[in-house]
Amino acid sequence: MEAKNLLIIMSDEHNARFMGAAGHPMARTPHLDALAAGGTRFTSAYSNCPICVPARAVFATGTYTHRNGYWDNAIAYDGRVPSWGHRLRAAGRRVESIGKLHFRSNDDDNGFQVEHIPMHIKDGVGMVQGSIRGQYPDFSPPEPRRGGGPSIVGSAMAGETSYTKYDRKIAEMAGDWLSAAGERGVEAPWVLFVSFVSPHYPLTVPREYLDLYPPADMPHPKLDPADGHELHPWSARLGLANQRFSFEEKAFALSAYLGLCTFLDDQVGRVLAALDTAGLGDETRILYTSDHGENAGSRGMWGKSVMYQEATNIPMILSGAGVPAGRICETPVSLVDAYPSVLTATGTPGDGEERPGRSLFDIAAEPADPDRPVFGEYHAMRSPSAAYFLREGRYKYHYYVGFDAELYDLAADPEETVNLAADPAHAGLAARFEAKLRERLDPEATDARAKADQKALVDHHGGPEAVMSRAAGGNNYTEVPDEVLAVL
Repeated sequence: MEAKNLLIIMSDEHNARFMGAAGHPMARTPHLDALAAGGTRFTSAYSNCPICVPARAVFATGTYTHRNGYWDNAIAYDGRVPSWGHRLRAAGRRVESIGKLHFRSNDDDNGFQVEHIPMHIKDGVGMVQGSIRGQYPDFSPPEPRRGGGPSIVGSAMAGETSYTKYDRKIAEMAGDWLSAAGERGVEAPWVLFVSFVSPHYPLTVPREYLDLYPPADMPHPKLDPADGHELHPWSARLGLANQRFSFEEKAFALSAYLGLCTFLDDQVGRVLAALDTAGLGDETRILYTSDHGENAGSRGMWGKSVMYQEATNIPMILSGAGVPAGRICETPVSLVDAYPSVLTATGTPGDGEERPGRSLFDIAAEPADPDRPVFGEYHAMRSPSAAYFLREGRYKYHYYVGFDAELYDLAADPEETVNLAADPAHAGLAARFEAKLRERLDPEATDARAKADQKALVDHHGGPEAVMSRAAGGNNYTEVPDEVLAVL
């Protein structure tokens, strides 16, 4: 593949189904739809860890969470494991970022030559309370303020936040960067990583976007516990669902989420327009994706953190020279495939290290391979134990340490409503999936290793009582950088 520039655009918490191109009956995302129409959209793309910080570490390093050890929202990427940014820089490529990174700190060498207005975990410390996951059997933590279903639904409203203002600034700076790149003219292929916060909660959305989605038009939530649906015990422990809200309140929250998806689409459109205005469209490939999905009320849950499609399935679109136009690719892919994709797009040689991913550009050019396996895991906030998923062919398997497994036939049951794991007719299939998972890792030993690393972190910060005391009443959201707040 001929070396070209690469523009990477990442959103945060974008459920793959909430795009017009994905067939959503209401979502207005014309710019992403156009990008998909001119390129290849992957229908079975996944986050390898459905929570912000670990997912972004996977994206940067091309390695799974259980390999890189960036377990949760307090153990963040710190440059210890080489990223594709390091590889590009070593090859003499320009590689810069604009916006949210959610690494530890810009004092670390994260691989970028310049990090423009980067958002990292708060104070380089993050949400240490999320690392308390049962390692202290005699400690019963109080509940600090944090993001879960109740707070997400309850805070939905019309308006602006520092996040929406930050996203506008990111789009503006990306446009300026691309304009300058156009003026520089021919140079070695560059990579620009533009990373937005939307449609991540809080579900506060500018009025003009909220008004596009009347709450009265919203569908009834799928598998709502208010209708009698019983959550899997592992998922129930996360506390992402709450039955105290009315249907009207849930509908308003869904309207706000849809509004944020359209707001995001407008910011993406600004960046793509700037690329064309700069005369760089023919010389630049584009990758759009998100770090993870959003439950958006399914099973009564808001946020991410679970193994279901709403949280793990993410948008993934490629466009540009050598990418099949108008293609829908059913080959399963995931965030670990980003690392080799960046190298392929820019003609950058690898470092000789073996990684699990494959170039998305290669996959897009090949016949579909629906049996390609993809894998994900979760070791973070509120989870009583590790959770893993393995997608292969039409089936998706969920393994929970200490809890019953789940097995879904996505071809017959794309909404994951019927758990086949306990069905005697599928016992052999479930056992085979567990065996395949154990070929990758030891689920129990990995769970213990994550908890040991997290306990060491909590102890470093004074123990669970001190950590929870500091977290109580604190702001749940990662803050916009000070230098941005000063000009917003």
